[in-house]
Amino acid sequence: MTRASYLKDKRYIIGVIGDIPTLLTFWQMFKDQSNDEALKEIGVVAAALPGESVLPEADDSGRRIPTYAGYKTMLEKHPEINMVIEATGRPSLVYELRNYLPPGITLVERNAVSFFINLLTSDKIWVACKLDLLHTQNMLKTIIDQIDQEVLFLDHEGRVVGMNKVVVDRLGVPKRELLGRSYCEIFLDSSNGECEFSQDPFDRAMATRTPAEALTSSVDEDGRVRYFRVYVTPIFDEDGAANHVVASRRDITLRTSMENRLQQAEKLASIGELSTYMAHEIRNPLFTISGFANSLMRYEGLDEKAREKLAIILDESKRLDEILKSLLNFTRPTGAEVREVDLNQLVKATMDVMQLPCSNEDVKAYIDLDPDMAKVRANPDLIKQCLINLVKNALEAMEGGGKLFVTTSMQKNKALLSVEDTGEGIPLDIRDKIFSPFFSTRDKGSGLGLAQTRKIVDEIGGKVDLISVENVGTKITLSLPPLLAVAEDDESE
Repeated sequence: MTRASYLKDKRYIIGVIGDIPTLLTFWQMFKDQSNDEALKEIGVVAAALPGESVLPEADDSGRRIPTYAGYKTMLEKHPEINMVIEATGRPSLVYELRNYLPPGITLVERNAVSFFINLLTSDKIWVACKLDLLHTQNMLKTIIDQIDQEVLFLDHEGRVVGMNKVVVDRLGVPKRELLGRSYCEIFLDSSNGECEFSQDPFDRAMATRTPAEALTSSVDEDGRVRYFRVYVTPIFDEDGAANHVVASRRDITLRTSMENRLQQAEKLASIGELSTYMAHEIRNPLFTISGFANSLMRYEGLDEKAREKLAIILDESKRLDEILKSLLNFTRPTGAEVREVDLNQLVKATMDVMQLPCSNEDVKAYIDLDPDMAKVRANPDLIKQCLINLVKNALEAMEGGGKLFVTTSMQKNKALLSVEDTGEGIPLDIRDKIFSPFFSTRDKGSGLGLAQTRKIVDEIGGKVDLISVENVGTKITLSLPPLLAVAEDDESE
């Protein structure tokens, strides 16, 4: 490398004065602590070693730096020098240089050199810290974006200042359009930004300075209910102020469904114990009451009013006995014979029977049967009972008339039987209760119809799916296992 090419674009052309140990120490420190940008503007072209008999040349990445026995010779040989660094720190030499150097050459004393090297070091540390900060920031962003739940970063007023990728993907709008909105507008799909929680978890978290949570639900565009748990956690700075808050929303629909199933199973177990007790403790006196009432009815001297009262006693006794039978049947396994069932034929036969009730309620029934429908493995009488239960519920939901759609279809590995009405729909607050035993919104009935339907379908390995939109209608679909193309003995293994 020629001297001209090396000095090109150099802002500071330096000559160094010092003894060999000092020079080597300075040079190593300068090379270690400087960054590339600083080295581009600085060029060391010569060194003076006063009092040294041996003048070795210095080395700078393969470029030889000439050395001289005195600084005057160095300056004569290198008129391009515009800065002299005095590295020894000897006061006499510093004084001499101040008096000798022309105005065009800047003298930098040893203490000043240390100061500027420390500045270079600080700049290098700042760059390293910046790179480390960017790496940490990218790693944190990647982790937060990989979380499957929605995460929002809020200010102390509940306004969005950041979010993870899950939120952006769900809403399908640019991130910048979400900044500054209320977190309720995003988590609750609230158009006016108002929170519809009974107790806003953000307000509770900010008031108590502790994490808070709340449960919320919504109906999707398919009419299915989804449950969410919202968590709000205040973040405190070093002064103890909660200027930022982390809010997250987790979909707990599956967990809620499993909890409801577990609660229903526990309820069924309790009902089973109760029904057994009732069968023993109530049926005996009930049998006695019915027996005496029948005996009195055969008494010839009984007047007409007494006979009417005895008839009421007998009717109510029979009704009570039927309730006991329904209760006992509900809590026991069906134990019914499972065999091949043609759903299309079953639907035709059942709807022929239900045509009159539909006409009486001013309901028009539409039947759509899939010609390629697979047969299912179930008990035909129980499936017929399920269909009747669903049709009766649909008729009750359409008191002023409407339309009823009964369809069969195939979906992947399941056979589907659907009953859809154009009734009033099911309110959101009771939607998770309608399959519970003894729950009914009507004055008549025992509230066991839908519970019995789910129990029957569950026992054969099927599933009951509910879709309902208020003031639009309700659709209940029975997903049933199709009959497999294997021998019965192989299928039972």
